[in-house]
Amino acid sequence: MDLGLKGRKALVTGATRGIGRAIAEALADEGCDVGICARNPQSVAEAVAALSTKGVKATGRAVDVGDGAALKAWIEASAATLGGLDILVSNVSAMGGLSGVEGWRRYFEIDVLGTVQAVEAARPFLEKSNAGAIVVIASIAAIEVGHDIFPDGFLQAYGAMKAALTNYSAELSRTLGPKGIRANAVSPGPIYFPGGVWHKREQERNPMYEKAKGHFRLGRFGRPEDVARAVAFLASPAAGFISGANLVVDGAFTRRVN
Repeated sequence: MDLGLKGRKALVTGATRGIGRAIAEALADEGCDVGICARNPQSVAEAVAALSTKGVKATGRAVDVGDGAALKAWIEASAATLGGLDILVSNVSAMGGLSGVEGWRRYFEIDVLGTVQAVEAARPFLEKSNAGAIVVIASIAAIEVGHDIFPDGFLQAYGAMKAALTNYSAELSRTLGPKGIRANAVSPGPIYFPGGVWHKREQERNPMYEKAKGHFRLGRFGRPEDVARAVAFLASPAAGFISGANLVVDGAFTRRVN
């Protein structure tokens, strides 16, 4: 199926590795011009070079999304370089496992405010698109608590902030719908990739790894590409009547009924 993404302009935060990198590559494979950001300049340069080989325009900048002014400047510069903006994917996260007040603050600044500030900066450009789309990367931690593979409270702050993002994306679907902009969330389950948190837990022989591995009903961990394909679909005109949804990509890891 042709997703109708050729020639679209997309921005992805936190896109040099893992889920974010896979999203940027999936969008580029569909013909999108892509702008990315992450904190490490060398990683950004490497990712931009790789994306450019796909026959699309690619641009990137080292940005800490906790710096609202820098984030806004990157979005504005990227839209100018790409010739507009049709898609915003807010992917960057402080990741799970932080605790205490500082953990709550970090998740709020990176996951929540980073997304809100990205949306506010991108909104004027998305309003000029004829197919504006926002995809927010949340987590199954937003929809299920007290999972037995994690210590009590391990995902408390992370889950609360990801739940805030699913609510926020649903609200965006209501407020931005009249402007022709769709908004959806994607909630991945545990995702394995080299250098990622689950790879590290495997190497450390962390009991959480084996517990999680045995919990997947499809017999394997999720891969970044699994999430990326879902994001590409939701960002595309092929999903033109889908807005306000939270698409769970977890291989039946959670036990929920929507």
